[in-house]
Amino acid sequence: MKRYPAYRDSGVEWLGEVPGHWRVVQLKHVCKFFTGWTPPTGDSEAYVGENLWANISDLGQPVIYDTVKRLSDAAIARHGIQSCPAGSLLFSFKLSIGQVSFAGQEMYTNEAIATFPPSPNIDLTFAFYAFPEMVVRNASENIYGAKMLNQFLINSAILLVPPLPEQTAIAAFLDLETAKIDGLVAEQRRLIDLLREKRQAMISHAVTKGLNPATPLKPSGIDWLGDVPAGWRVAPLKMVATVQTGIAKGKDTTGIMTIEVPYLRVANVQDGHIDLTEVATMEIPVDSLHRYTLKPGDVLMNEGGDFDKLGRGHVWDGQIDPCIHQNHVFAVRPHGVSPDWLNLVAGTDYAQFFFMGRSKQSTNLASISSTNLMELPVVIPPPQEQTIILTFLADMRSRLDTLTATAFSAIALLQERRAALISAAVTGKIDVRHLVQKETEAA
Repeated sequence: MKRYPAYRDSGVEWLGEVPGHWRVVQLKHVCKFFTGWTPPTGDSEAYVGENLWANISDLGQPVIYDTVKRLSDAAIARHGIQSCPAGSLLFSFKLSIGQVSFAGQEMYTNEAIATFPPSPNIDLTFAFYAFPEMVVRNASENIYGAKMLNQFLINSAILLVPPLPEQTAIAAFLDLETAKIDGLVAEQRRLIDLLREKRQAMISHAVTKGLNPATPLKPSGIDWLGDVPAGWRVAPLKMVATVQTGIAKGKDTTGIMTIEVPYLRVANVQDGHIDLTEVATMEIPVDSLHRYTLKPGDVLMNEGGDFDKLGRGHVWDGQIDPCIHQNHVFAVRPHGVSPDWLNLVAGTDYAQFFFMGRSKQSTNLASISSTNLMELPVVIPPPQEQTIILTFLADMRSRLDTLTATAFSAIALLQERRAALISAAVTGKIDVRHLVQKETEAA
């Protein structure tokens, strides 16, 4: 892209050369801001009201029209809290620093958000793109290495400020270009969702109906499962596997000979793979080791979690030996069916339907007992057919995984381009004024 005709040294290391007619100033010389307020712990009455109250978790969308929490009129009056006018730029400066959104209507914020009301000196849409690039650079690190800003650091942050008409032109250009990129990212995300749905549908159909559409079917004896291939059988899990429950943490081992061993938690047992990035250890009685040890071929299933993860897991290959499992992870040890087949069954739509129907449920969470788990109907083809279906599904999943990985890679590249484009435009590395005019004329 085209560059500006003349540049000068900014005197700021991270900025380098900047357009000759742009100003390099501290934020406090360009615009003003104020921060919000959070009710003290225990003041539950402060949240009983209809006044919008933005938290960092509300930020991220370009414009906020609603908030999860509210403040009462009494709390606002008692503490003299200042409201954010519609059109203000909200900027998070604690925890997730640099998140920005516009206030779509009048609202209040917590103390971790800086509110920049409309100003005659800066186009807030330009600031929407520039502040996360520039103000965040003035952050300091706390003792834990987390980036933090405060009011002093925000005020003293270095801004690169073009003339106001140029700010507006840059903001208009970035609105157009980021909208295009965001549209492409959304398409890739939709593709990933479709591939995920196709993968799930493919597995569920192959595991319950087989691969040959001409195969005669017979009733499974279970209404919600429907017909299955005539040569297959259906048996409860307890007939083809044993379920080993895990050990609970916190047991008193005083005076008992113990051994420290690795153990798998729910966080280690993911849908479709075992995550061994972080494996904890536990002191257990020596004579309990055999009782809780995992064996290669165990199908690990989570006892609880999010609704769509209930009962899902993966096959244990013995990567760590010895290794035990906690009580929220079941080790299902098959003897009448292959581990890989049983793992596929656990991931089908019909198995998920069973788990949900037999689980204890709370808000967004569910758990299933080992007793109920053992009643899971397992669809069982002859061994040779199990192998054929497993091979077919492995090939198809590999192809879908490749397509999914390509989509994720495209998203990463698009997001990198988006960030680079914003940085180049707001720091004057490219001159976009003529591009805005071309886009306007084309429209």
